[in-house]
Amino acid sequence: MADTVLYEVTDRLATVTLNRPEAMNALNVAMKEALRDSLRRAASDSGVRAVLLTGNGRAFCVGQDLKEHIGALDEEGDPLRTVGLHYNPIVDAITGMRKPVVAAVNGVAAGAGFGFALAADYRVVAESASFSTAFAGIALTADSGLSWTLPRAIGPGRAADLLLFPRKVAAAEAERLGIAQRVVPDTELPGAAREVALRLAQGPTLAYAAIKESLAFAAGHPLAETLEVEARLQSQVGASADHRAAVAAFVRKERPTFRGE
Repeated sequence: MADTVLYEVTDRLATVTLNRPEAMNALNVAMKEALRDSLRRAASDSGVRAVLLTGNGRAFCVGQDLKEHIGALDEEGDPLRTVGLHYNPIVDAITGMRKPVVAAVNGVAAGAGFGFALAADYRVVAESASFSTAFAGIALTADSGLSWTLPRAIGPGRAADLLLFPRKVAAAEAERLGIAQRVVPDTELPGAAREVALRLAQGPTLAYAAIKESLAFAAGHPLAETLEVEARLQSQVGASADHRAAVAAFVRKERPTFRGE
């Protein structure tokens, strides 16, 4: 049986690929564990400076494998314990790693798949791709962070609409709403997404980590507290070798080379 998640590192970029194309990358236990572990591996690897998350086949990820889930409904205990065991750690790994994550959304992103894509820092989306919350359609509430990420991306009113009345959100609408940062023709997605991810892998890694931290903090704190966090983070990255080198390069009118330190 092929690996359910593929992991490759080139040019300081870790590419994590969901690999159950025959099931539209539906998430069974083996795949969830492999994805969680792959993301943690990328987060802890000092040789990795950015992550590209994508899927094989015609879907990015359609969420929970319901064929497997139906068996869990007949077992004793919590049939949705997978949220705490798998989905939450996956989202934590994406949002918490101190390096940027790019989602290359190659097809349908539904349910948890939508949540994983929205947890990424940047989304490059194929023209034929689409998004759906899906949860209410099977009598469930949101998970994988969507109740937090979606209203911050598109506003609480639109988020409530998509969660209460799940529907297909095509790539063009996703870009208008702010779900997708860039939409490209299907054939251009691999190259375009890798170009974005490689640019981030070659950039000021510590500054990117500080940007992620400040954005996450600001989402739930008032301005005065956010200003204090910005000051602390700015002092930290201001002492970095990358900052000193970039300022020197600017004065010399040269393009800086970032070492991620």
